Amino acid sequence: MDTIVAIATAPGRGGIGVVRLSGEESSKIAEHICGRLPVKRMAQFNHFRDGKGEVIDSGIALYFPKPSSFTGEDVVELQAHGSPVVLDRLCQCAISLGARMAKPGEFSERAFLNNKMDLAQAEAVADLIESTTKQAARSAVRSLQGVFSERVNRLLKELTDLRIYVEAAIDFSDEEIDFLGEAAVDQQLQGLLKTLEGISDSAQQGRLLRDGMRVVLAGQPNAGKSSLHNQLAGHDAAIVTDVAGTTRDILREQIHLDGLPLSISDTAGLHDATDIVEQEGIRRTQIELAEADRILLVVDGIDGITEQDNIILESLPASIPITIIHNKIDKHGLKPSLIIESGQVELYLSAKTGDGIDLLKQHLCDSVGYQPQDEGVFIARRRHLDALHRASIAIAAGYDCLTGMGAGELLAEELRQAQLALGEITGRFTNEDLLDQIFSNFCIGK
Repeated sequence: MDTIVAIATAPGRGGIGVVRLSGEESSKIAEHICGRLPVKRMAQFNHFRDGKGEVIDSGIALYFPKPSSFTGEDVVELQAHGSPVVLDRLCQCAISLGARMAKPGEFSERAFLNNKMDLAQAEAVADLIESTTKQAARSAVRSLQGVFSERVNRLLKELTDLRIYVEAAIDFSDEEIDFLGEAAVDQQLQGLLKTLEGISDSAQQGRLLRDGMRVVLAGQPNAGKSSLHNQLAGHDAAIVTDVAGTTRDILREQIHLDGLPLSISDTAGLHDATDIVEQEGIRRTQIELAEADRILLVVDGIDGITEQDNIILESLPASIPITIIHNKIDKHGLKPSLIIESGQVELYLSAKTGDGIDLLKQHLCDSVGYQPQDEGVFIARRRHLDALHRASIAIAAGYDCLTGMGAGELLAEELRQAQLALGEITGRFTNEDLLDQIFSNFCIGK
Protein backbone atom coordinates (compact mmCIF):
# COMPACT_ATOMS: atom_id res chain seq x y z
CA MET A 1 0.00 0.00 0.00
CA ASP A 2 1.06 3.59 -0.56
CA THR A 3 2.79 5.49 2.20
CA ILE A 4 0.44 8.22 3.40
CA VAL A 5 1.02 11.49 5.21
CA ALA A 6 -1.29 14.03 6.87
CA ILE A 7 -1.43 16.67 9.57
CA ALA A 8 -2.92 14.88 12.59
CA THR A 9 -3.66 17.93 14.73
CA ALA A 10 -6.57 20.34 14.40
CA PRO A 11 -6.41 23.10 11.75
CA GLY A 12 -5.03 26.45 12.89
CA ARG A 13 -2.10 27.60 14.99
CA GLY A 14 -0.94 25.94 18.19
CA GLY A 15 2.05 25.26 20.35
CA ILE A 16 2.58 21.84 18.75
CA GLY A 17 1.49 20.32 15.47
CA VAL A 18 1.83 16.67 14.47
CA VAL A 19 2.49 15.25 11.01
CA ARG A 20 1.85 11.51 10.74
CA LEU A 21 3.16 9.02 8.18
CA SER A 22 2.16 5.38 7.68
CA GLY A 23 3.45 2.80 5.19
CA GLU A 24 6.53 0.99 3.95
CA GLU A 25 8.42 4.16 3.06
CA SER A 26 7.78 5.92 6.40
CA SER A 27 11.12 5.01 7.95
CA LYS A 28 13.06 6.00 4.82
CA ILE A 29 11.24 9.35 4.61
CA ALA A 30 11.86 9.97 8.31
CA GLU A 31 15.55 9.25 7.80
CA HIS A 32 15.72 11.89 5.04
CA ILE A 33 13.84 14.54 7.04
CA CYS A 34 15.55 13.88 10.40
CA GLY A 35 18.99 12.94 9.09
CA ARG A 36 18.75 9.64 10.94
CA LEU A 37 16.13 7.02 11.72
CA PRO A 38 14.62 7.72 15.16
CA VAL A 39 15.10 5.06 17.82
CA LYS A 40 12.10 2.72 17.97
CA ARG A 41 9.32 3.94 20.29
CA MET A 42 11.49 6.67 21.85
CA ALA A 43 10.99 10.43 21.60
CA GLN A 44 14.00 11.93 19.85
CA PHE A 45 14.87 15.58 19.21
CA ASN A 46 15.72 16.39 15.58
CA HIS A 47 16.12 19.18 13.08
CA PHE A 48 13.61 18.64 10.27
CA ARG A 49 15.11 19.41 6.84
CA ASP A 50 13.65 19.53 3.34
CA GLY A 51 15.10 17.85 0.26
CA LYS A 52 17.66 20.67 -0.17
CA GLY A 53 18.92 20.38 3.40
CA GLU A 54 17.22 23.58 4.60
CA VAL A 55 15.95 23.39 8.17
CA ILE A 56 12.15 23.55 8.27
CA ASP A 57 11.84 23.33 12.06
CA SER A 58 13.12 21.47 15.11
CA GLY A 59 11.04 19.08 17.17
CA ILE A 60 10.38 15.54 18.33
CA ALA A 61 10.29 12.46 16.09
CA LEU A 62 8.69 9.13 17.04
CA TYR A 63 9.04 5.87 15.11
CA PHE A 64 6.68 2.90 15.61
CA PRO A 65 7.76 -0.09 13.48
CA LYS A 66 5.12 -2.56 12.28
CA PRO A 67 3.17 -4.37 13.54
CA SER A 68 3.23 -2.55 16.90
CA SER A 69 1.68 0.68 15.71
CA PHE A 70 -1.74 2.28 15.37
CA THR A 71 -2.16 1.22 11.73
CA GLY A 72 -0.17 -2.00 11.91
CA GLU A 73 2.31 -0.47 9.44
CA ASP A 74 5.53 1.51 10.00
CA VAL A 75 4.35 4.80 11.51
CA VAL A 76 6.33 8.01 12.05
CA GLU A 77 5.11 11.10 13.90
CA LEU A 78 6.87 14.43 13.56
CA GLN A 79 6.01 16.90 16.34
CA ALA A 80 6.85 20.42 15.22
CA HIS A 81 5.67 23.90 16.17
CA GLY A 82 2.00 24.32 15.32
CA SER A 83 2.35 26.72 12.40
CA PRO A 84 0.22 25.72 9.38
CA VAL A 85 3.10 26.77 7.11
CA VAL A 86 5.62 24.57 8.92
CA LEU A 87 3.30 21.56 8.98
CA ASP A 88 2.43 21.98 5.31
CA ARG A 89 6.14 22.15 4.40
CA LEU A 90 6.75 18.89 6.29
CA CYS A 91 3.88 17.23 4.38
CA GLN A 92 5.15 18.52 1.04
CA CYS A 93 8.63 17.27 1.86
CA ALA A 94 7.26 13.81 2.67
CA ILE A 95 5.29 13.82 -0.60
CA SER A 96 8.41 14.73 -2.57
CA LEU A 97 10.10 11.70 -0.98
CA GLY A 98 7.38 9.25 -2.10
CA ALA A 99 4.37 9.66 0.18
CA ARG A 100 0.90 10.88 -0.78
CA MET A 101 -1.72 12.83 1.15
CA ALA A 102 -3.99 10.61 3.21
CA LYS A 103 -7.72 10.49 2.57
CA PRO A 104 -10.14 11.21 5.43
CA GLY A 105 -10.01 8.38 7.95
CA GLU A 106 -7.36 6.44 6.04
CA PHE A 107 -5.14 5.85 9.09
CA SER A 108 -8.07 4.32 11.01
CA GLU A 109 -9.13 2.37 7.92
CA ARG A 110 -5.68 0.81 7.68
CA ALA A 111 -5.85 -0.04 11.39
CA PHE A 112 -9.12 -1.87 10.68
CA LEU A 113 -7.79 -3.63 7.56
CA ASN A 114 -4.68 -4.74 9.47
CA ASN A 115 -6.81 -6.17 12.33
CA LYS A 116 -5.62 -3.63 14.89
CA MET A 117 -9.26 -2.88 15.72
CA ASP A 118 -12.69 -3.86 14.47
CA LEU A 119 -15.10 -1.53 12.69
CA ALA A 120 -17.02 -0.50 15.81
CA GLN A 121 -13.77 0.42 17.55
CA ALA A 122 -12.56 2.37 14.51
CA GLU A 123 -15.80 4.36 14.49
CA ALA A 124 -15.35 5.01 18.21
CA VAL A 125 -12.09 6.83 17.42
CA ALA A 126 -14.01 9.42 15.40
CA ASP A 127 -16.82 9.52 17.97
CA LEU A 128 -14.35 10.23 20.78
CA ILE A 129 -12.86 13.11 18.80
CA GLU A 130 -16.32 14.53 18.10
CA SER A 131 -17.79 13.98 21.59
CA THR A 132 -19.39 17.09 23.06
CA THR A 133 -20.23 15.85 26.57
CA LYS A 134 -18.38 13.95 29.30
CA GLN A 135 -20.86 11.09 29.05
CA ALA A 136 -20.37 10.82 25.29
CA ALA A 137 -16.59 10.76 25.70
CA ARG A 138 -16.80 8.01 28.33
CA SER A 139 -19.11 5.94 26.14
CA ALA A 140 -16.80 6.38 23.14
CA VAL A 141 -13.86 5.17 25.21
CA ARG A 142 -15.83 2.07 26.20
CA SER A 143 -16.51 1.31 22.54
CA LEU A 144 -12.87 1.98 21.69
CA GLN A 145 -11.84 -0.48 24.38
CA GLY A 146 -14.09 -3.10 22.79
CA VAL A 147 -17.08 -3.21 25.19
CA PHE A 148 -19.62 -2.96 22.36
CA SER A 149 -17.72 -5.37 20.12
CA GLU A 150 -17.35 -7.90 22.95
CA ARG A 151 -21.11 -8.00 23.55
CA VAL A 152 -21.81 -8.35 19.83
CA ASN A 153 -19.17 -11.07 19.40
CA ARG A 154 -20.56 -13.02 22.37
CA LEU A 155 -23.99 -12.88 20.80
CA LEU A 156 -22.55 -13.92 17.44
CA LYS A 157 -20.93 -16.98 19.03
CA GLU A 158 -24.20 -18.05 20.63
CA LEU A 159 -25.97 -17.50 17.32
CA THR A 160 -23.33 -19.48 15.41
CA ASP A 161 -23.47 -22.39 17.87
CA LEU A 162 -27.26 -22.54 17.58
CA ARG A 163 -27.09 -22.37 13.79
CA ILE A 164 -24.60 -25.26 13.71
CA TYR A 165 -26.93 -27.31 15.92
CA VAL A 166 -29.97 -26.51 13.76
CA GLU A 167 -28.21 -27.41 10.51
CA ALA A 168 -26.90 -30.63 12.04
CA ALA A 169 -30.42 -31.51 13.19
CA ILE A 170 -31.70 -30.95 9.64
CA ASP A 171 -29.15 -33.50 8.37
CA PHE A 172 -30.56 -36.06 10.83
CA SER A 173 -34.22 -35.25 10.13
CA ASP A 174 -34.93 -38.92 9.26
CA GLU A 175 -34.05 -40.02 12.78
CA GLU A 176 -36.82 -40.73 15.27
CA ILE A 177 -35.54 -38.03 17.64
CA ASP A 178 -36.89 -34.52 16.97
CA PHE A 179 -33.80 -32.46 17.78
CA LEU A 180 -35.46 -29.19 16.80
CA GLY A 181 -38.49 -29.90 18.95
CA GLU A 182 -36.41 -29.87 22.12
CA ALA A 183 -37.16 -27.15 24.65
CA ALA A 184 -33.47 -26.11 24.62
CA VAL A 185 -33.76 -24.70 21.08
CA ASP A 186 -36.84 -22.68 22.02
CA GLN A 187 -35.08 -21.34 25.12
CA GLN A 188 -31.95 -20.41 23.19
CA LEU A 189 -33.95 -18.45 20.63
CA GLN A 190 -35.78 -16.56 23.36
CA GLY A 191 -32.46 -15.96 25.11
CA LEU A 192 -30.97 -14.52 21.94
CA LEU A 193 -33.90 -12.13 21.55
CA LYS A 194 -33.58 -11.02 25.18
CA THR A 195 -29.82 -10.44 24.80
CA LEU A 196 -30.40 -8.49 21.60
CA GLU A 197 -32.96 -6.31 23.37
CA GLY A 198 -30.44 -5.47 26.11
CA ILE A 199 -27.72 -4.57 23.60
CA SER A 200 -30.20 -2.49 21.60
CA ASP A 201 -31.24 -0.53 24.69
CA SER A 202 -27.62 0.30 25.49
CA ALA A 203 -26.93 1.13 21.85
CA GLN A 204 -29.93 3.48 21.75
CA GLN A 205 -28.54 5.40 24.75
CA GLY A 206 -25.15 5.53 23.03
CA ARG A 207 -26.75 6.79 19.82
CA LEU A 208 -28.45 9.60 21.75
CA LEU A 209 -25.13 10.57 23.35
CA ARG A 210 -23.52 10.71 19.92
CA ASP A 211 -26.22 12.28 17.75
CA GLY A 212 -28.27 14.08 20.38
CA MET A 213 -31.78 15.35 19.72
CA ARG A 214 -33.04 18.00 17.30
CA VAL A 215 -35.90 20.13 18.61
CA VAL A 216 -37.63 22.75 16.46
CA LEU A 217 -39.82 25.53 17.86
CA ALA A 218 -42.81 26.36 15.68
CA GLY A 219 -45.94 28.46 15.97
CA GLN A 220 -47.55 31.76 15.14
CA PRO A 221 -45.64 35.04 15.40
CA ASN A 222 -45.42 36.43 18.94
CA ALA A 223 -46.40 33.13 20.60
CA GLY A 224 -43.18 33.21 22.62
CA LYS A 225 -40.90 30.93 20.61
CA SER A 226 -37.85 33.19 20.98
CA SER A 227 -38.42 33.61 24.74
CA LEU A 228 -38.63 29.82 25.10
CA HIS A 229 -35.49 29.45 22.97
CA ASN A 230 -33.62 31.82 25.30
CA GLN A 231 -34.82 29.95 28.41
CA LEU A 232 -33.59 26.63 27.04
CA ALA A 233 -30.31 28.14 25.81
CA GLY A 234 -29.68 29.85 29.15
CA HIS A 235 -28.91 33.24 27.60
CA ASP A 236 -30.43 35.85 25.28
CA ALA A 237 -29.63 34.18 21.99
CA ALA A 238 -32.76 35.40 20.19
CA ILE A 239 -34.17 38.92 19.97
CA VAL A 240 -37.41 39.24 21.93
CA THR A 241 -39.80 42.17 21.30
CA ASP A 242 -43.52 42.83 21.22
CA VAL A 243 -43.27 43.23 17.45
CA ALA A 244 -44.53 40.12 15.64
CA GLY A 245 -42.21 38.46 13.13
CA THR A 246 -38.89 39.37 14.79
CA THR A 247 -37.38 35.98 13.89
CA ARG A 248 -37.03 35.59 10.13
CA ASP A 249 -34.20 33.08 9.81
CA ILE A 250 -33.33 29.84 11.62
CA LEU A 251 -31.55 30.45 14.92
CA ARG A 252 -29.81 27.35 16.30
CA GLU A 253 -28.34 26.70 19.74
CA GLN A 254 -26.53 23.67 21.17
CA ILE A 255 -27.12 22.78 24.82
CA HIS A 256 -26.83 19.69 27.04
CA LEU A 257 -29.56 18.11 29.17
CA ASP A 258 -27.83 15.88 31.75
CA GLY A 259 -25.34 14.87 29.08
CA LEU A 260 -27.84 14.62 26.21
CA PRO A 261 -26.77 16.93 23.34
CA LEU A 262 -29.75 19.03 22.29
CA SER A 263 -29.99 21.20 19.18
CA ILE A 264 -32.72 23.86 19.44
CA SER A 265 -33.95 25.71 16.38
CA ASP A 266 -36.00 28.88 16.69
CA THR A 267 -37.94 29.49 13.48
CA ALA A 268 -39.97 32.16 11.74
CA GLY A 269 -43.62 32.44 12.76
CA LEU A 270 -45.98 30.41 10.56
CA HIS A 271 -48.69 32.57 9.00
CA ASP A 272 -49.86 33.93 5.65
CA ALA A 273 -46.96 36.27 4.89
CA THR A 274 -46.85 38.78 2.07
CA ASP A 275 -43.34 40.06 2.79
CA ILE A 276 -40.79 38.26 0.59
CA VAL A 277 -38.29 37.98 3.47
CA GLU A 278 -40.90 36.43 5.76
CA GLN A 279 -41.91 34.01 3.01
CA GLU A 280 -38.32 32.83 2.69
CA GLY A 281 -38.10 32.44 6.47
CA ILE A 282 -41.26 30.31 6.48
CA ARG A 283 -39.88 28.18 3.63
CA ARG A 284 -36.74 27.50 5.65
CA THR A 285 -38.88 26.73 8.69
CA GLN A 286 -40.69 23.99 6.75
CA ILE A 287 -37.34 22.41 5.81
CA GLU A 288 -36.17 22.54 9.43
CA LEU A 289 -39.40 20.97 10.69
CA ALA A 290 -38.98 18.00 8.34
CA GLU A 291 -35.58 17.18 9.91
CA ALA A 292 -36.63 17.48 13.58
CA ASP A 293 -36.72 14.69 16.16
CA ARG A 294 -39.49 16.56 18.03
CA ILE A 295 -41.50 19.70 17.29
CA LEU A 296 -42.53 22.10 20.04
CA LEU A 297 -45.64 23.92 18.79
CA VAL A 298 -45.79 27.08 20.90
CA VAL A 299 -49.24 28.63 21.34
CA ASP A 300 -50.22 31.82 23.12
CA GLY A 301 -51.71 30.65 26.41
CA ILE A 302 -53.83 33.79 26.65
CA ASP A 303 -55.89 32.92 23.56
CA GLY A 304 -55.54 29.12 23.81
CA ILE A 305 -55.38 26.95 20.69
CA THR A 306 -56.83 29.07 17.91
CA GLU A 307 -58.05 28.11 14.46
CA GLN A 308 -54.70 29.20 13.01
CA ASP A 309 -52.88 26.97 15.54
CA ASN A 310 -54.99 24.01 14.38
CA ILE A 311 -54.14 24.82 10.76
CA ILE A 312 -50.43 24.85 11.66
CA LEU A 313 -50.83 21.61 13.64
CA GLU A 314 -52.39 19.84 10.66
CA SER A 315 -49.62 21.07 8.35
CA LEU A 316 -46.77 19.70 10.48
CA PRO A 317 -45.05 16.46 9.37
CA ALA A 318 -47.20 13.54 10.56
CA SER A 319 -44.20 11.30 11.24
CA ILE A 320 -42.57 13.65 13.78
CA PRO A 321 -43.80 13.72 17.41
CA ILE A 322 -45.25 17.04 18.58
CA THR A 323 -45.54 18.65 21.98
CA ILE A 324 -47.97 21.57 22.23
CA ILE A 325 -46.51 24.25 24.50
CA HIS A 326 -49.09 26.46 26.20
CA ASN A 327 -47.01 29.56 26.94
CA LYS A 328 -47.68 32.55 29.23
CA ILE A 329 -49.25 30.66 32.15
CA ASP A 330 -48.03 33.52 34.36
CA LYS A 331 -50.88 35.61 32.89
CA HIS A 332 -53.44 33.20 34.39
CA GLY A 333 -51.63 32.20 37.57
CA LEU A 334 -51.49 28.55 36.42
CA LYS A 335 -48.91 26.00 37.55
CA PRO A 336 -46.63 24.12 35.14
CA SER A 337 -48.10 20.79 34.07
CA LEU A 338 -47.76 18.03 31.49
CA ILE A 339 -50.91 16.40 30.10
CA ILE A 340 -50.96 13.40 27.77
CA GLU A 341 -54.36 12.38 26.43
CA SER A 342 -55.24 10.30 23.37
CA GLY A 343 -51.67 10.53 22.10
CA GLN A 344 -51.60 14.34 22.26
CA VAL A 345 -48.93 15.88 24.48
CA GLU A 346 -49.53 19.34 25.99
CA LEU A 347 -47.22 21.18 28.37
CA TYR A 348 -48.04 24.39 30.26
CA LEU A 349 -45.22 26.81 31.12
CA SER A 350 -44.07 30.42 31.13
CA ALA A 351 -41.14 31.27 28.88
CA LYS A 352 -41.01 34.70 30.51
CA THR A 353 -40.58 33.58 34.14
CA GLY A 354 -39.02 30.17 33.45
CA ASP A 355 -41.74 28.26 35.34
CA GLY A 356 -42.05 24.84 33.73
CA ILE A 357 -38.73 24.88 31.88
CA ASP A 358 -37.34 22.07 34.06
CA LEU A 359 -40.51 20.08 33.35
CA LEU A 360 -39.96 20.63 29.61
CA LYS A 361 -36.32 19.52 29.82
CA GLN A 362 -37.31 16.33 31.65
CA HIS A 363 -40.07 15.72 29.10
CA LEU A 364 -37.59 16.01 26.22
CA CYS A 365 -35.25 13.47 27.85
CA ASP A 366 -38.13 11.10 28.62
CA SER A 367 -39.54 11.40 25.09
CA VAL A 368 -36.47 9.69 23.62
CA GLY A 369 -35.91 7.32 26.53
CA TYR A 370 -32.70 9.00 27.64
CA GLN A 371 -31.26 7.92 31.00
CA PRO A 372 -28.56 10.24 32.42
CA GLN A 373 -26.75 7.32 34.11
CA ASP A 374 -24.04 6.34 31.63
CA GLU A 375 -22.69 3.29 33.46
CA GLY A 376 -22.12 0.52 30.93
CA VAL A 377 -23.32 2.57 27.97
CA PHE A 378 -21.18 2.46 24.83
CA ILE A 379 -21.28 4.84 21.89
CA ALA A 380 -23.35 3.69 18.93
CA ARG A 381 -24.55 4.92 15.57
CA ARG A 382 -27.79 4.67 13.64
CA ARG A 383 -26.32 1.94 11.42
CA HIS A 384 -25.61 -0.16 14.53
CA LEU A 385 -29.23 0.18 15.67
CA ASP A 386 -30.40 -0.77 12.19
CA ALA A 387 -28.20 -3.88 12.19
CA LEU A 388 -29.44 -4.91 15.65
CA HIS A 389 -33.05 -4.36 14.55
CA ARG A 390 -32.60 -6.49 11.43
CA ALA A 391 -30.97 -9.25 13.49
CA SER A 392 -33.86 -9.18 15.95
CA ILE A 393 -36.44 -9.39 13.15
CA ALA A 394 -34.60 -12.35 11.60
CA ILE A 395 -34.39 -14.30 14.87
CA ALA A 396 -38.05 -13.60 15.67
CA ALA A 397 -39.01 -14.76 12.16
CA GLY A 398 -36.93 -17.90 12.64
CA TYR A 399 -38.65 -18.59 15.95
CA ASP A 400 -42.05 -18.31 14.24
CA CYS A 401 -40.90 -20.66 11.46
CA LEU A 402 -39.85 -23.25 14.03
CA THR A 403 -42.81 -23.05 16.40
CA GLY A 404 -45.48 -22.44 13.75
CA MET A 405 -44.35 -24.73 10.94
CA GLY A 406 -41.50 -26.80 12.34
CA ALA A 407 -39.42 -25.55 9.42
CA GLY A 408 -35.80 -26.05 10.47
CA GLU A 409 -34.47 -24.99 7.07
CA LEU A 410 -36.19 -21.61 7.32
CA LEU A 411 -34.93 -21.18 10.87
CA ALA A 412 -31.36 -21.86 9.72
CA GLU A 413 -31.69 -19.26 6.97
CA GLU A 414 -33.06 -16.61 9.35
CA LEU A 415 -30.18 -17.30 11.76
CA ARG A 416 -27.76 -16.79 8.85
CA GLN A 417 -29.38 -13.44 8.06
CA ALA A 418 -29.07 -12.43 11.72
CA GLN A 419 -25.38 -13.38 11.62
CA LEU A 420 -24.79 -11.19 8.59
CA ALA A 421 -26.55 -8.24 10.19
CA LEU A 422 -24.55 -8.45 13.43
CA GLY A 423 -21.32 -8.97 11.47
CA GLU A 424 -21.82 -5.58 9.82
CA ILE A 425 -21.32 -3.90 13.21
CA THR A 426 -17.80 -5.17 13.79
CA GLY A 427 -16.90 -5.47 10.11
CA ARG A 428 -16.79 -9.26 10.05
CA PHE A 429 -19.25 -9.21 7.15
CA THR A 430 -19.26 -5.94 5.25
CA ASN A 431 -18.70 -4.47 1.81
CA GLU A 432 -16.26 -1.94 0.41
CA ASP A 433 -18.95 0.68 -0.23
CA LEU A 434 -19.92 0.69 3.44
CA LEU A 435 -16.29 1.06 4.49
CA ASP A 436 -15.80 4.00 2.12
CA GLN A 437 -18.91 5.67 3.48
CA ILE A 438 -17.86 5.20 7.12
CA PHE A 439 -14.24 6.33 6.88
CA SER A 440 -14.96 9.26 4.55
CA ASN A 441 -16.63 11.00 7.51
CA PHE A 442 -13.47 10.84 9.63
CA CYS A 443 -11.13 13.79 9.92
CA ILE A 444 -7.94 13.76 7.84
CA GLY A 445 -4.98 12.48 9.84
CA LYS A 446 -7.11 9.97 11.78
